[in-house]
Amino acid sequence: MSSNITVIRVCDYCCDSFEAKTTVTKFCSTKCRSAYYKRKIRNQKIDVSNKKTASLLPSHFDLVQSKEFLTVKDLSIMLNSSRQTIYNLINSGKLRAANIYMKKTLVARSEVDKLFLPPDILPAIPDIQSVMKIEACYTIGEVEAKFSVPGKTLYDIIKRQGIPKLKVGKFTYVPKSRIHEIFNR
Repeated sequence: MSSNITVIRVCDYCCDSFEAKTTVTKFCSTKCRSAYYKRKIRNQKIDVSNKKTASLLPSHFDLVQSKEFLTVKDLSIMLNSSRQTIYNLINSGKLRAANIYMKKTLVARSEVDKLFLPPDILPAIPDIQSVMKIEACYTIGEVEAKFSVPGKTLYDIIKRQGIPKLKVGKFTYVPKSRIHEIFNR
């Protein structure tokens, strides 16, 4: 059954315009259709070959694993994080790195391994309540009243001087001896 319509189309292969007899026609001639099909088959074969070759080559991750010194990009691939995260680790001091000529930052593989070691165990801090006796301490309110010091100023002084505090219930206690040292100068 023939159609009486004519549609102006553009050939998918040669990009020339032509009059098509149907709305689904893609090519201007049999020659263009055959050439398009051959190109399509050739590209599919090339893609299959490229995938097979890529599977035989070692991946970038495997190459990174074998290096002794790693760049920031290598580390970001290895740790599956962004480059900015690696720079933040370097700037915070958690990861030691060498900057070569202000252009290339290298990190030793041993430094990366240290990131995953457990942190050094610190000696246990003795319980402050067993060291400080409540009888030998003032409450914060008592210090404010006795020495006429505002609360904010008192807390700043305690923090600056490193005075230990003991919180029992709703009261905070500080040692009398340390308070006398500061306010009786």
